Order: sequence, then structure tokens, then C-alpha cells
Amino acid sequence: MAEAADFQGTSASPARRWLRRTGALLAGAPLLAGLLQLPAATPADAAGQESPQIASSAGSVSVAVDSLSPSAPSEGDTVTVSGTVTNNGKQTVTGAHVDLQVGPPLETRSAIDTLAKKSDDLQGPSSEKVGGKYTEKFTALTPGVAEPFSISVPADKLDLGDDGVYQLAVALSGKTSAQPWEQVLGIQRTFLPWQPEETGTRTKTTFLWPLISSAHMAAETGSNEQQTPVFRDDELAEEIAPGGRLDQMVSLGKGLDVTWVVDPDLLASVDAMTGSYQVRSADGSTTPGKNQEVAKHWLAELQQAVTGEEVAALPFGDPDLASLAHNGTNVTGSLNHLKEATDAADETVDTILHVKPSTDFVWPVDGAVDPSIVKVATSAGADKVITRSDSLQDNLSYTPSAARPIGGGTTAVVADSRMSTAFQGDLTKASASTLAVQRFLAQSLTLGLQTGKQRSVVVAPQRMPSVSQAQAMAEALAALQGGNWTESQDLTAAAKAKPDPAANTKVPPASAYPSSLRKQELPRAAFEQIARTQSKLDKFKVILTRQSRVVTPFGRAMNREMSTSWRGRGVAAVGYRDGIESYLNGLIDGVKLIQKSETKLSGRSAMIPVTVQNNLVQGVEHLKLRLTSKNPTRLKIGGDSYEEQPVTVNGGHAQSVKFTTSANANGQAEVVAQLYTEDGQRYGAPVTFDVRVTEVTPTVMLVIGGGVLLLVLAGFRMYTQRKRAAAREAAEDDTAEADDETDGPQSQAEAQQNPETSGARLEQETEAGSRADGPEQPSDPAPDTAAESADPSGTGERVDR
Repeated sequence: MAEAADFQGTSASPARRWLRRTGALLAGAPLLAGLLQLPAATPADAAGQESPQIASSAGSVSVAVDSLSPSAPSEGDTVTVSGTVTNNGKQTVTGAHVDLQVGPPLETRSAIDTLAKKSDDLQGPSSEKVGGKYTEKFTALTPGVAEPFSISVPADKLDLGDDGVYQLAVALSGKTSAQPWEQVLGIQRTFLPWQPEETGTRTKTTFLWPLISSAHMAAETGSNEQQTPVFRDDELAEEIAPGGRLDQMVSLGKGLDVTWVVDPDLLASVDAMTGSYQVRSADGSTTPGKNQEVAKHWLAELQQAVTGEEVAALPFGDPDLASLAHNGTNVTGSLNHLKEATDAADETVDTILHVKPSTDFVWPVDGAVDPSIVKVATSAGADKVITRSDSLQDNLSYTPSAARPIGGGTTAVVADSRMSTAFQGDLTKASASTLAVQRFLAQSLTLGLQTGKQRSVVVAPQRMPSVSQAQAMAEALAALQGGNWTESQDLTAAAKAKPDPAANTKVPPASAYPSSLRKQELPRAAFEQIARTQSKLDKFKVILTRQSRVVTPFGRAMNREMSTSWRGRGVAAVGYRDGIESYLNGLIDGVKLIQKSETKLSGRSAMIPVTVQNNLVQGVEHLKLRLTSKNPTRLKIGGDSYEEQPVTVNGGHAQSVKFTTSANANGQAEVVAQLYTEDGQRYGAPVTFDVRVTEVTPTVMLVIGGGVLLLVLAGFRMYTQRKRAAAREAAEDDTAEADDETDGPQSQAEAQQNPETSGARLEQETEAGSRADGPEQPSDPAPDTAAESADPSGTGERVDR
């Protein structure tokens, strides 16, 4: 971006510059004359010089500015600079002292960038030493030992002139045994914004405060009524715990004038942690989550922090718009997921935070855009795209307002790239954090001094700042909002600000998209896998009696599969997608046909049962079971080659479905059982089994008929035998009666007097009667066998033949 090198009010007055230059010439005249008359000074001679020199061992001492307070001083303030100096050389430094140096104002934003790159270069731009008592001395600096310093100086002693950004250098000078003359051994430069009085046209500044995390929840839920959520890890608990990254984002952002930019997935995940939840371990097992109170506290703090503040909700899961535009638009259904993610954002934020969010904004990675990204970004209903000035560049001598129309009713909100990237990198060291804060403030003030017109500026930092980065952001923002050259503004207001007619409104071509960002995108295979998972889900959900138990968690999981957080984590992204698809496959397999072994049929018709097993916790319906004969000439099912029957199975149960079959010939027939949805889609794997048919022939019927006839004849013979036996018994009874009459009373008296003799004679008479009927046969009943009944034999009784 081209910028003006000189603007009214950004540098010292011409009179002041003339006085400084004249003074420098007068002071240097005697020295110049001496140099012309004398030979070159030796190191020994130089040791006695009052001005320090840059030694050949330059940079042997590192200077760290750990704090500068206040960051943007005003008249009457006292500036305190604190830090450490460390001797990195091998020789002790003697006569060491730390001085503050103030250089001329930096008149352009690019000059600030240049100085930041050479902040510790001894050959950098020169500056004037404050001197006097505003110095700190050290007797000696031992190698490898860090020594602290702190210098406080009134602002009016810094000789600051007009409003602007001044160089502030902290330099350490001293001597070594090898070079025993005073020299600058280390230096650290930073920036001192100076605008002691309020300006008439303050810059309106919008600072985005992102609450975004990576995906922590899977699609898996418990089988109970509450559907206990399952987390892939417990890292989210660490982020929201006291001192964690997201905990710091909330506590630091509270009280600052910012626009909160939230991913609804983060809110939904933390909300799920407030109740019962499970955490998946590395070995695949799950353990109960224990951070309910932490989650409740974080949400309560966030609800308090956003009260009265603007909240912009990204689509659920923060989908990677660039990846979708470049690799996913040709995959069926990809844009539908973006629309679903956008629709879910409003309800999620409103339900959990109790605020109505703005869902008009989308935020591509690093604000980089091309025509396809803008098209995809607005396809789900958003009409404002947060981009960045290093993507949508301007060829102007000043920084224009953020809002500008780019066609089709879409507004590009162009964030300032210098201020947005000021807090990237490792800021764990206090010196790095302090330099980032001062550089951010310097850029802001210089931008405001470029022109007398009021402008709207947007700052869009990195999506997931670390704790140290968030602390630096908060420090800079507090100083900015306490300064005299800016005022806060919401993102919606910045988007509605009057565009600068000279600003660029042409979206850069696809060829201008950074290759470093393109390498991190989700590949086409990722969107194809998401589409495959969605297709399986569509077939599965139609059979469920309670679809929301499955559709909602899987829908949100597929939104997370498109998340921007997967950039640079390709292996983890594949693992997450595979886990989602595998879990869905397991649920689908929960409704299946039970395998059958070979079935044998004897007869012309029979019923074949096929069992459907439902291992889900909810019932299934809208299914049809089709049984098909591969050889209908031998075996027909339901009078044809196949038959279908509806299937409804309660959760955790099995249901047997019976089919009528008819055989036309003996032999083996292959049968296939297959489940179908009501719309004719195959469901699950088929079950194939053999049916062996044994048909009843006429010969077999003849044999069976002969056997029945023999049984009838045998029964008739037995009947006649029993009838003859009954007749003989009747005749014997008549004979006995006649004998009784012949014997008369005398015989009876004898029998009474001698019963044993009478019984013996009766037995002899009975045996004589039996021998009179014929000779004894081996099969004849024994004498003590009771007489057989002549009645027909009862059911289940054994029939003697």
C-alpha cells in the first residue's frame, strides 16, 4: 500500500528542524577540523572520547524492554521504561550504563515497519540521548547474567514536539578488556506515540474479539434419554479453566469496547459440559467428565461480558470458506452444510448467551478473498465479508475506511492488515509483547494523522490467540481506548459507514490467493467423504421413529468436519472424519437381518421365518423385507419369485417375519432376504441361504397307504380275537353255575369246612377246562394275566400286534 511520506501535523515544524540541524553542524565543526589536522585516532586515544562508539563486538549485550508505561503518554506524565540487560559475550563489561534515546518522529506507516525489523540493530537510525540523571549505571556486567533496569523520566524531558510517533531507544554502553573504550554494546528500539491533546477528528476503531476453538465433540451420544454427549478429549476444559486461553479471552475482553465474534459450536460444546458428559480416552474407553462447574462458571462470565455488547456469530463450526470455494462446490451437498451451519448459529447463540447475534458476517481465513470465496460466503445469506487490506489492496496515500461495496449487494469490511497482524508470533517474552503493543499504537496514531478526514478502521486479529497474545491485545486496546486519537465502534456500524469513493472495490482474482493458504486447505476428498456420510445418514434416518436423536448430532459433526481449525492439521482432520463415518456405520449395522443356515422343506408348502434384529435404543419403521427365490421354477415365495412385507421393530428387540413358500420340485433353491426403505433404497447387507425341498411323490403315498391298511387289518384281527375270548368266558360261567346247582348245599358245606381242599379241586377243574380248549401255546397269557378289554384302544396307548 502506497502511503504519503509527509503530512501536515505529522513531523516537527520547519523552524525546529532547522534549529536542530544548525546545532548539529556547529557541534561537529571542531571535530571535523581536528580530523583534518590529526592522524587517525588509535583505540587508546578513542578510549578517552566522550561520545560512545560502535565497537566491533556490537550486539554482545542484549537489551530487553519489558514494559513501557504509559504506552501513550500525555503532558505531565512520567514515562517509565523497565527491562533487563544481559551480557552475552565472554568478557566482563565495565563502566556500563543504560540510557534513553529519542529519535525523530516516524512520518509513515512503512517507516514504522522498517524500524521494527531493525529494532536491535546497532547500525540503525541514530537518536538523541536524554542524558542527565535519567540513566542507570552498573559496576560490571558479568557474562551470562541478566541485570534489571528501570528508568523514569518526565515526558517534558523527552523533548517531544508535534503529535506523532517517536523512536524510543534503550542503549547500553560500556567497556571490555579487549576494547577499553566506551561503546554501544546493545540497543533496543521501540515506539512512543505522542498526542497529548484530543484531536477534532478521531478515528473510529472496531476491534474483533474472537471466541473460537477447535472441534472437541463427536457425533456419538449416550443411549440414555438425555443423550449424554461424548467428547473426543478434555482439552476444552483446559481452555475454559481459570488461566486457560478462553478463560483469559473472556476475562480480558470484559470491560473493553469490542465486537465479540463467536463460533456457536464453542458455546454448544461448553453448554454440553454443564451437564453429564463422557470423555473418550486414547484407548477408546470413556470416562465421566468432571468439569461441569468450570463450564457453568465460564458461561456465566461470558454472559455477563457480552451484556450490552455486539455479538457477531459465525456459521456453526466456523467452516473454511476458502476450502469450500476451491475444493467443495462441485461436491453435491457441500453448500447445504454451509446453509445449515448459518441457520444453526442464530438459535444457538440466542439460547445460550441470551443475546440476539448478528449473522450477516462471514470471515475467510486471514481475510484472503477471491471471487469464488465471496460467492460461497454469501450463498448462505451473509452479505458482509470480513477481508483484509493485504488481500483487497488500495493504491492510495492513506488508509481508507473499512466498508466498501463489491457488487451484488455485498459489502467487504476490510480490516487493516498492519494492526490485525501486530499480535502474531511468540509473545511469551515481556519484551516481545511490549514491542507488539507499542507498534500497534504507533500504527494507529500514524494512520489517524494521515488526513484530517474521519475514517472507520477494523482490526481482525488471528482467530485463536494464545494467552500471551490475548494479554498483549488487551493491553494495547486499553491504551488505545484511553488515548486521544480514536473512539470505539461496533462492527455493524463500521460496515454501514460511508465508503471512500477512491477505495478499491475490485475483488482480487483467484491467482492472487496466497499459495501458503491454499496448501492448508481441506482437499476435495474431505468434502466427498462428508457427502458420503450425509448420504448414509439420509438413508438411515427414514427408518427411525425419533430422527432428531441421530440427525442433529451428526449434522453438527459434519459442520465441524468443515472447520477452519483443521488447517495445518490434515492427519487429525482425516481421523475426525473417519471416526464420524465409522460411528454412523455402526448405528446402521444395528438394524440387520440375522444370518440363516440351510432350511429343509418337506411338502408342497411351508412357512420360512426371517428375523430382523434392532440393536438401537429406538424403534425402526418404514422398512420392507423382501424375500426372493433365485429359482422360482423350483421354489416360489408368496406365489411368485419374491414377496415383500412391512417391518416394524422396537428398540433392542428382534422381529421374525414369515413368508409362505410353495415347492414345485425336489432339490436346492437359493433364497435372498433384503431390507428396503419405503422409497425402494436397499438397507444393509442381504442374507442369502439355501432351501432344500423334499417333495411328496405318489409312490410315497402308496407306501403310506399300505402301512395304514396293515394297521387296520391288525386292529380287526385283535378285535375278533377279543370277541371270541369273551364268548368262551361266558360259556365257562354257565358251566360253573350248573355245577354249583348239582353240588348243592352239601358241597358248599364241605367247602366251608375244608377251604384248602375245595380250592385245590377248583383249580384242577379250571386247568382241566383250559386243556379241553386246546393245547397250550407259548404266546398264550400266563395264568395270572388279567383278561384284555374288548373296547377300542385309547389314544397314546401301545397297540400290540
